[in-house]
Amino acid sequence: MTAFIGRREFITLLGGTAAGWPMVARAQQAERMRRVGVFSNVSESHSNGQMVVAAFRRALQDLGWVEGKNVRVDVRWSAGDPGHYHRYAAELLALDPEAILAVTTPTVVALKQSSGTVPIVFVGVIDPVGSGLIASMARPGGNATGFTVYEYAISAKWLELLKEIAPRVSRTAVLRDATIAAGIGQFASIQTVAPVGMELNAIDLRDADEIERSVAAFARDPDGGLIVTASGFSTNHSHMLADVAARHNLPAVYPFRYFVEAGGLISYGPELVEPYRRAAAYVDRILKGEKAADLPVQAPTKYELVINLKAAKALGLTLSPTLLARADEVIE
Repeated sequence: MTAFIGRREFITLLGGTAAGWPMVARAQQAERMRRVGVFSNVSESHSNGQMVVAAFRRALQDLGWVEGKNVRVDVRWSAGDPGHYHRYAAELLALDPEAILAVTTPTVVALKQSSGTVPIVFVGVIDPVGSGLIASMARPGGNATGFTVYEYAISAKWLELLKEIAPRVSRTAVLRDATIAAGIGQFASIQTVAPVGMELNAIDLRDADEIERSVAAFARDPDGGLIVTASGFSTNHSHMLADVAARHNLPAVYPFRYFVEAGGLISYGPELVEPYRRAAAYVDRILKGEKAADLPVQAPTKYELVINLKAAKALGLTLSPTLLARADEVIE
């Protein structure tokens, strides 16, 4: 027996089926593989680099972006080598990502020079307005936004800490990269707060052998100390810089905790993992349709003081209970 469907029943059936189409389309779209790039400023073997990229990936997953299911994350490690920046920027852009996490100014510059449209979420940038990466902190414009690492004024804190841990220091060598704006800015900020009688010496961060010779020459006179500023070179040579300071018996202050974990004396700077979690939230918003131009650039929310007691004892320094009590972590 043949069943016939009336006109009214057919329209009702067709309407019900059509109503389900948007739900199917949305489900298919939700499972579409999205592509995200990560452009790191360190080598793949750098422990801190691995840790923060892992934190970024976990934060993406917490937001519903599961690698292999609905997102693919492609990583390039520049190792702070200027020759790698444009090469890896081109490689990442060729993969057609919908957003790229970029670590520090040189990676952002290389990406922006290659593309003015792919959204960039940066971390580890000191002065994005002064560097020309964005128009303003509140409304960055263009295709880049993200999270600053700190302001130049933090350099004053490094000199203050050096005097606190080693009051006899009257000569300070500032290790900085003079080829980048951030290196110039950090050194200038230290100059503005240096007390009367404090001798400042600049040492370029560009060649390991040259740094060794310059620090050795500086250490021949008494009452010296070091400040290591943030740069791609210093980040990728944290162990070497901590070893040089220890070998020449110089108290030194560093911008990030991984220098202290490498054997350095003391660091003061932003907590490094949280910005990567926050960056994942920005990437999530971009993948859902928001524009980088409309997402405000944000500053760090937490700074940490880390002290290496073993390094202090090797230098013959006695640290005050007040300073130790202020520390977020004391490494024994």
